[in-house]
Amino acid sequence: MAENSKSIHQFKAKLINGSEKNLSDYKDKVLLVVNIASACGFAPQLKELQDLREEYSAQGFEVLGFPSNDFGRQEPLNGKEIDTFCEVNYGVKFPVFDKIMVRGAHAHPLFKFLTQKSTPRWNFHKYLINKDGEVVDYFFPFTTPLSSKVKKKIQKLL
Repeated sequence: MAENSKSIHQFKAKLINGSEKNLSDYKDKVLLVVNIASACGFAPQLKELQDLREEYSAQGFEVLGFPSNDFGRQEPLNGKEIDTFCEVNYGVKFPVFDKIMVRGAHAHPLFKFLTQKSTPRWNFHKYLINKDGEVVDYFFPFTTPLSSKVKKKIQKLL
């Protein structure tokens, strides 16, 4: 476990369909892990996240979306409703996980790990993960997924 202590590959999370996913399945991929919320003003970023995924997926990039109701109760939906919202409104095809808490004592273990770098202050906080599963950077919600800042950091890791 010591070699994994700096890696997200040690964690599991439930996908929106209820099946458990080992994050070690994403070894050798560059990831952008994002806490999402359907009723947030930043929700249009879901389309940009999907566009970013399409642009870089062939090079080993993936976006992972984690719905959370932690900020302003902006994720009123559950399960299939979240999945449908993301797909119908923004064409999301990247993995969306089950709704979780991303801060505080009851935060999902993955986010307890991620927040060692930066605690999300709102929805659409983005964590950039290298191919070894290490957090190498983060972006605040107002930094859009298609910004040159985000794209340059992804390109360096691919």
